[in-house]
Amino acid sequence: MIKLNMKREVIMMYLRDKLSKREIAKQTGLSRTTVNKYLDSYNKKTSELDECVDKDQSKVIMDEIVSAPKYDSSRRQKVKLTDDVKDEIHKMLKENEEKKLTGRRKNIKKKIDIHEKLEKSGVDIGDTTVCNYLRLIQDKKEAFIRQEYDLGETIEFDWGDLKLVIEGEVKALYLGLLTTAAGFYHYSDIYHNMKMENFLDMHVNCIDHIGGVHREFLYDNLKQAVRHFVGPNEKEATEDLIKISLYYGFKYRFCNIYKPNEKGSVERGVEFVRRKVFSQRDTFNTVEEARQFLREQLEVLNSKQKSAKKNKSPKDILYEEKEYLLPLKSSYDVSRRREYRVNKYSVINIDSNKYSVPDHLVGKFVMAKIYPDRIVVLHNNIIVSKHTRSYKNHDWVIDIMHYTQTLKKKPGSLHSSVARRQLEPKLQLIYKNYYIKNPKDFIGLLEVIEKSSLEKVLKAVDELSGIKYSMVNTDNIRSIVNSAPIEPKRLITDDSIDSASMNLIVQINSLFSTIPASGYNAKQS
Repeated sequence: MIKLNMKREVIMMYLRDKLSKREIAKQTGLSRTTVNKYLDSYNKKTSELDECVDKDQSKVIMDEIVSAPKYDSSRRQKVKLTDDVKDEIHKMLKENEEKKLTGRRKNIKKKIDIHEKLEKSGVDIGDTTVCNYLRLIQDKKEAFIRQEYDLGETIEFDWGDLKLVIEGEVKALYLGLLTTAAGFYHYSDIYHNMKMENFLDMHVNCIDHIGGVHREFLYDNLKQAVRHFVGPNEKEATEDLIKISLYYGFKYRFCNIYKPNEKGSVERGVEFVRRKVFSQRDTFNTVEEARQFLREQLEVLNSKQKSAKKNKSPKDILYEEKEYLLPLKSSYDVSRRREYRVNKYSVINIDSNKYSVPDHLVGKFVMAKIYPDRIVVLHNNIIVSKHTRSYKNHDWVIDIMHYTQTLKKKPGSLHSSVARRQLEPKLQLIYKNYYIKNPKDFIGLLEVIEKSSLEKVLKAVDELSGIKYSMVNTDNIRSIVNSAPIEPKRLITDDSIDSASMNLIVQINSLFSTIPASGYNAKQS
């Protein structure tokens, strides 16, 4: 291949030394055909330059005159890449397209797989030839169009993985993010999973935080938003997304498949928020503490000036957006609703965890409203149970009040029951100190708590234990809670020694006539 300095020598020998083409070929060792080629090209381009009046086009011709010679391989024929081989390649590409449309994208053949398939079928062809041909017919550079959004128009949603150290253990969590397209204002929260109730909770909390509703919400093809694909470019929204959009009045739009760049405001936003916030600190005592830290850092990020062109922070732009937003409504109910049958342990199974309901509902169907932080259970549209939601694995969340009817029949089962172990710590202490040998009486105490309150019972226990340890029993506690007069001599006690002593005093007084028996009895009454 002739180099630039050789091209220069050929032209200089022709122009400066006035040598013939035959002599130039002889002295340089080049073929006469090559010498003729470059001298003819030089003369042609020089003539074009003399005739050109466009300055920009003149510079293009100049570049061609002084550029290094290039070997033209465009007309070279592929010896092994025959039409039959091309047909086989196109057949495999068609199979790939069919797999993509039927949800089997991960099963398609890559370039190396296509080459191997050709080799196995007896085709002697190199992988470079196959890859170059596939690149020629497949790889098309995509053009992007910069977007400008009106105020109050679009907000974009995305999920991201998040790993934090909670109570000394690495915990896998999820970062939900909503970002305004006009001003890049970020609203984010942390969740234990990506289930529908958390998806809806993100929307409701963000709308309440902003104080209005953007006219359009943009999503990729996440399963909380897309129920199923109608065709390669058409999607049907989930019922929950349709409901919340109907309630708030916003439109929804989906990205094309494998085109996350279409929601560019939030796509890089997840990585940005996660890095800016949790690169500073990623160890917390609780998830709620991590949430509070996230809120504080987002306030800092949203208050920073981001655009020198606009000279405004995301918070400033959001303030301008508010007059263009749809009006705010009461918070939407974000619960995920499921029907369950109560099993023989009087619990329902929600996401691998057990939650108790009143024991008279065993065998019946109940409706559970599942929120990110709590579980509410209804029977015949009446709330029968409430629990704080657990995110442990195979956890039992039990309210002992749900088992009072069963415990009356089986009081011996109280001591080793899961329900007793999940008692409030102060109530647990009362059981150990006063009722461990009398579980049936403790069940009566639970009924007192259910009718009044735990605070009143704890106050009554303190009052009775201050008088005498043995006076702490359910009848005395019920008497105090129900506001009966507090007279120690009227309080019921099981102490036989006290009773025998009192009778003995009455007999002695009667014998010596120090105090008439009738007088003493009158005083007693």
